[in-house]
Amino acid sequence: MQIRRIILLTFLSCLSFNAIFSQETNKLGTLVTDRPDQTESPTLVPKGYLQIETGAFYEDAGEDAFKQKTTTFNTTLLRYGLLDNLELRVGWDFAETKTEINSTELDDIESGLSPLLLGAKIGITEEKGWLPEIGILGHLYLPFTAGNDFKPETTGVDFRFSFAHTLNEKSSFSYNLGAAWGDDSPEAAYVYTVVYGYSITDNLGVYAELYGDFPEDSRANHLWDAGFTYLLSDSIQLDATVGSGITDGQNLLLSAGVSVRLPN
Repeated sequence: MQIRRIILLTFLSCLSFNAIFSQETNKLGTLVTDRPDQTESPTLVPKGYLQIETGAFYEDAGEDAFKQKTTTFNTTLLRYGLLDNLELRVGWDFAETKTEINSTELDDIESGLSPLLLGAKIGITEEKGWLPEIGILGHLYLPFTAGNDFKPETTGVDFRFSFAHTLNEKSSFSYNLGAAWGDDSPEAAYVYTVVYGYSITDNLGVYAELYGDFPEDSRANHLWDAGFTYLLSDSIQLDATVGSGITDGQNLLLSAGVSVRLPN
């Protein structure tokens, strides 16, 4: 299967990156990423550093009469620390969607690039006692950069406030609140995410998450996912995720990826 090849290539790439960057000092601390969960961290990439977060995911959505199975091969997000409290973000991915009607796969397969993501994250405050670390981030999704099969007519926009609490040495609690506009609709969708993370060892962590949205004129969508992260070093992280919908829509989500912070 294509997804297995992607996971194998991702793992081999990680081994190569680990060999290249194994001499990096610990002055920056452990890597903090915005994947694999849906919750964006308020923590910024350090000034002058580039962080690459990439992977692949498979989604099965719909009902028996009409299903869409989407494989996204390259979910790359580039994050660059421009200032101590400002991070620039660029993302782009390539997707392939197959449609089934009454369990029969159609010959017409949609594939191509999604709209290019341009955005920024701003650090507002660090964690102080019971007060969380807080950040805000926003993105534009440019329709003219997308392939014909995934090209919307209007520019998408989203923003989120991001909050993170350290509960103890092993566990943390984070959440996002925001809104999004897109999919050629003026309707706003109010977005939420809630995630709990636990460190089993210094290298291995697990998480469980609830997330969803509340469109202004449509029914709410609620989903869950869970997974793990594994640090090969302070600057290289592997991840894997499984998830599904609570409300009707998403039947299965599988994801795997790698994140790398490049030396300055």
